[in-house]
Amino acid sequence: MKVIIKFLTTIIFVAFLLPLANAADTLPSGPSLNASSYLLVDFHSGVELVAKNQDKRIEPASITKLMTAYVIYQELEKGNITLDDKVLISEKAWKMEGSRMFVEAGKQVPLKRMLSGLIVQSGNDAAIALAEHIAGNETAFVAKMSMNDTHFMNATGWPSDNHYMSARDIVILTRALIKNYPEYYKLHSVKEYSYNGIKQYNRNKLLWRDKTVDGVKTGHTDSAGFCLVASSLRNEMRLISVVLGAKDEKVRADYSQELLEYGFRFFETHKLYDGGSVLADSRVWKGTQDTVPAGIIDDFYVTVQKGHYKQLRGFMELNNSIDAPVKRGDVLGSAIIKDGDTIVHEVDLVALDVVDAGGFWSKVTDSVKKLFY
Repeated sequence: MKVIIKFLTTIIFVAFLLPLANAADTLPSGPSLNASSYLLVDFHSGVELVAKNQDKRIEPASITKLMTAYVIYQELEKGNITLDDKVLISEKAWKMEGSRMFVEAGKQVPLKRMLSGLIVQSGNDAAIALAEHIAGNETAFVAKMSMNDTHFMNATGWPSDNHYMSARDIVILTRALIKNYPEYYKLHSVKEYSYNGIKQYNRNKLLWRDKTVDGVKTGHTDSAGFCLVASSLRNEMRLISVVLGAKDEKVRADYSQELLEYGFRFFETHKLYDGGSVLADSRVWKGTQDTVPAGIIDDFYVTVQKGHYKQLRGFMELNNSIDAPVKRGDVLGSAIIKDGDTIVHEVDLVALDVVDAGGFWSKVTDSVKKLFY
């Protein structure tokens, strides 16, 4: 049995005092771009604002290096490697074509410098050398790279059959990178880097054009076209855009800027609750206690059309037929945010505590009570 309970009382109270948005307040449609795939997402809420072929499997070129970098960040976090490690440059790494940081075979280079070469200069040689340092060889390293609509054949993004990503997976990866590794994410905003006497510039032109853009990664091959994943932070609202398969470097930057401007112009994001907040007590049967606190694990954000925040309504749907035992994290229902009749966001309500199974008598009596509840 489900019950629906109004919550977010502050929002509801204000909404009753203020007029609803004018019916003429129509949201303009998002940009229509001549690219293979694109996606605009709010970082905090995960709401998709503009999309085209967001799940299509597309060659990502050097955007692949975002996953290469993410695996490296994981290894640093685990303590398996350090920024002071000396990375031995193999013949394979030295011979890599395409974008390079120009390391020399047989040399040992500090991992910290290699990481900058990977991120800022998009060095294929850096990607191979780092993969070999972490896993022994590139093939073993690639086995660590995995996502739902993604399949990697190498650590560089070099064209290869069956090497693909989707725009949605790129956003998922970018959100995880920014959230989990903010100290390393700072590298993605660096505009230039010099190694071996050669200065190279970050290919993300938005870093020069828009001071609110602080990443993330470009990619280009003849077969993939020009690709860019960008992120911009304005007044605590962060957006992530992905453009895949644009016709040239300028167009991919223009398209990305167009997506970001649309998002910031017409949407706003608000934090409703902190992670771990209890929103209700959910009924539990046949347990050592009758209720369990239900709430949310992560911070709860909502992204809505500008000017619509004060007219939002919040509801909870709770499943009141749950039998013990209940584990922390078990889904008990959902919290739903509506703008008029439109659901703008929905998140699982989960158990924030544990309820053990009750004794024989508890199970018998609750079985009877449940029939008439």
